[in-house]
Amino acid sequence: MTNDPSLHDRRDILATLALAGAAAISRPTRLLAQATPGVDASHDWAWLAGSWDVAHHRLKQRLADSHDWQDFSGKSNLWLALGGLGTIDDNIIDLPDGSYRAAGIRAFDPDTRKWAIWWLDGRDPTTLGTPVMGRFAGDSGTFAANDMLRGRAVAAELRWSRIHSAHPHWEQAWSPDGGKSWEVNWAMDFTRTSPAVKPFARAERPAAPRDWDFLVGSWSVAHRRLRHRLVGNNDWERFTGTLVNWPLMGGMGNVGDNLMDFPAGAYHGIGLRAFDARTGQWLSWWLDGRDPLSLAPPMRGGFAGGVGTMTGNDSQDGKPILVRVIWSRITPTSARWEQACSADKGATWETNWISDFTRRA
Repeated sequence: MTNDPSLHDRRDILATLALAGAAAISRPTRLLAQATPGVDASHDWAWLAGSWDVAHHRLKQRLADSHDWQDFSGKSNLWLALGGLGTIDDNIIDLPDGSYRAAGIRAFDPDTRKWAIWWLDGRDPTTLGTPVMGRFAGDSGTFAANDMLRGRAVAAELRWSRIHSAHPHWEQAWSPDGGKSWEVNWAMDFTRTSPAVKPFARAERPAAPRDWDFLVGSWSVAHRRLRHRLVGNNDWERFTGTLVNWPLMGGMGNVGDNLMDFPAGAYHGIGLRAFDARTGQWLSWWLDGRDPLSLAPPMRGGFAGGVGTMTGNDSQDGKPILVRVIWSRITPTSARWEQACSADKGATWETNWISDFTRRA
């Protein structure tokens, strides 16, 4: 969460590679049977899938005894992911002083039986921050987190109501006194425009790069992965998978929903990327469906000569390592992704995962 409300106005609202890279390092095993017995969360957000017009009603000043509201419009698209245990949304928010793009990502944690929601603000696409957490009960849902406003600790609640009606309602409330009193400072009413997502136009200012245009669509994936890493092992395992990738934030981001058919059991993951126009680099996060509350620091990099390279930090067996991802052999119908790790600060690299993509649609 941020302590600068002018930077992330709607940060608290909702919350790579196809595989992201650093996150492809092994995680605790939790395969497709993710839902807690007796709790089917895979339909929790089905009512929000599709395209929407959004009517916003927002206080100009928060926790300042203000009654000066402003009204503006917006649009939202939402896809289900992770077999229903995750969502991806793409948003246009037409603030009176200028529109901006943003994206949200949600994932269900079967251990807490709660949803985690992250928000990526297109004006500062370098961090996802701490997620809000909560669940649904009947026709409503409440999601909570702590935030800072002007150096002051506040509790935040995001509340959905009338979720199965023609006009679902969302509102944000903040409390400066530990929940004794609440101020609603933002409300939204949704009107469906299409049951299927209709992608938004590309961003023009700044112009959206086309680095990842090749990956948009549906893919079959052939994976080869070392069973053991950085131990001189040469025992590879092979398995298949799929990827569906969408552009986000007018092309300033993109996201992929992955299914990997591991020999030990299939699992889902979400790869999320965003372009930082200030550095000219892409950032890439991975959300592993087996460990849905863990988002490692993003990998960073870009494309040169038709090859994409991204690097980041991770750990193996408690020791820091470097991870490098390379996209190559890019054609309209195919691409290759390779992951390598280094335990000696980049002096030597071991390639431990290779994925070959073949376009389906």
